[in-house]
Amino acid sequence: MKDEELDEMMNSVSLLFRWELLVGERYGIKAAVRAERRRLEEDDSRNRHLVSGYAIDSLSQEEEQEKEVAGSGGGGTWEVVVVGGRKKQRRRKSEKKVVVEVDHGDELEGGGGDVDGDGGYERQREHPFIVTEPGEAARGKKNGLDYLFHLYEQCRELLIQVQNIAKERGEKCPTKVTNQVFRYAKKVGASYINKPKMRHYVHCYALQCLDEDTSNALRRSFKERGENVGAWRQACYKPLVAIAARQGWDIDAIFNAHPRLAIWYVPTKLRQLCHAERNGATAVPAVSSSVSAKTDHVTF
Repeated sequence: MKDEELDEMMNSVSLLFRWELLVGERYGIKAAVRAERRRLEEDDSRNRHLVSGYAIDSLSQEEEQEKEVAGSGGGGTWEVVVVGGRKKQRRRKSEKKVVVEVDHGDELEGGGGDVDGDGGYERQREHPFIVTEPGEAARGKKNGLDYLFHLYEQCRELLIQVQNIAKERGEKCPTKVTNQVFRYAKKVGASYINKPKMRHYVHCYALQCLDEDTSNALRRSFKERGENVGAWRQACYKPLVAIAARQGWDIDAIFNAHPRLAIWYVPTKLRQLCHAERNGATAVPAVSSSVSAKTDHVTF
């Protein structure tokens, strides 16, 4: 309401109720209306600023994602879908899926790569670690293997916290690192601890716990040769299979007997390798015994 309209309104009120407004009262009414007008204008400008900032953020996000697609060589296209007044981005699946391996020394293990419904694999992320010797600090944006093993110790502490909370609430306590622990890690701000990454290197941590000397020697040799972390990860399977062979091939019992490994599930790939080696070891004596029996029969 403008000042002229305020004057007309106050004159009408004076004539209608037959009482005259004092100069101070007129000034107070005008000051109150001006203050309310100023507040509404500030709210309006603030809302316009937020809307423009959200639009700018959305445009910058679109540009960054388009750059990622162009840099990764992906065949999909990006489209913008408006749902409830907000812009959401989704990537259309290409008709032909192509397997893109960032690291040739690494295979797609259960939970390691994203599998879609058509049976194709999405592009794997680059390894966030580099091979480092024991006690060596990593350089650049990637972390060393000491930091990787420290994450498993941190997972153990988070599991203990989850167990204490469950006991206080009278709920069922998890005995192993499950999705509940990863959700709790995200809740307390440790989002860098996630299920795919921790399950991907759990057998490397197992070798560090069961045979630290062999693990350190393996790290030094791969560091000297300049191998990537994917090749080092694959090499960690063989010593674990040898450990399982010396203890009756029961890899689950080996994990459960160790205080730091008991909270982790045995990787599927490690269990398959142990099973294959055990079958191969039992098949060799059977073949040799049959050959010797045939030879004795011919000699006789």
